[in-house]
Amino acid sequence: MELSLKDKVIVVTGGAKGIGAAISKTLAKENAIPFIVGRNKNDNLAIVKEIEETGGRAFYETAELIQPEECKKAIDSVIRHYGRIDGLVNNAGVNDGIGLEKGNYEAFMISLHRNLVHYYLLAHHALPELIKNKGAIVNITSKTAETGQGNTSAYAASNGGRNALTREWAVELLKYGIRVNAVVVAEAWTPLYEKWVSTFPDPEQKLKSITEKIPLEKRMTTTEEIANMVAFLLSERSSHTTGQIIHVDGGYVHLDRAIS
Repeated sequence: MELSLKDKVIVVTGGAKGIGAAISKTLAKENAIPFIVGRNKNDNLAIVKEIEETGGRAFYETAELIQPEECKKAIDSVIRHYGRIDGLVNNAGVNDGIGLEKGNYEAFMISLHRNLVHYYLLAHHALPELIKNKGAIVNITSKTAETGQGNTSAYAASNGGRNALTREWAVELLKYGIRVNAVVVAEAWTPLYEKWVSTFPDPEQKLKSITEKIPLEKRMTTTEEIANMVAFLLSERSSHTTGQIIHVDGGYVHLDRAIS
């Protein structure tokens, strides 16, 4: 399917690794220009080089999004380099395990900045350009907001906030024709997920116990499958879709566990 994303400048936070890297590469394959915002310069350079070596275009800005001024700096950089923003993918964040028993106020607030506040700030600073170009926003969120996980209060709260902002922005931005949707991630195979699984005494058995509970094909969701949905939601092929919270998870969250 032709998505008509050619020459569209799309900001992708956390776009150098894991799900973000898959989104950046997928957008480049669709002839869009992913503008990667991430905290690690070497990672940013590596993904840009990989995209360019396969004939695509990309650029980056190194920014620590937990700092509000860095969010503005990142958006200013996009405008300075390309003079436009056609889309925003809020993806950066980490399941940092700030729980109710083991956490504290300071850690909880830092986690909210790490996982939620920059979603708002990037959208706020990018909004004038998105209005000009009738752009689109896609927020990446996690199942933890709906299912809980245990010992990750701040991350779960952040994802609840991401879902709520998706619906709120979809309403607020209707008058501009800006569509806002979310893609919910459940069990997706990323470097961070692999690192987490490796902490168990028997990683293979742990992974098997997880995949056996995923209804469709008993396997993890790939980062490419998430990226494909993101690209679709950014494109005019989804022109009448807004305010949706879409689960790309093989039925993990909503289908009856009795079938597993």
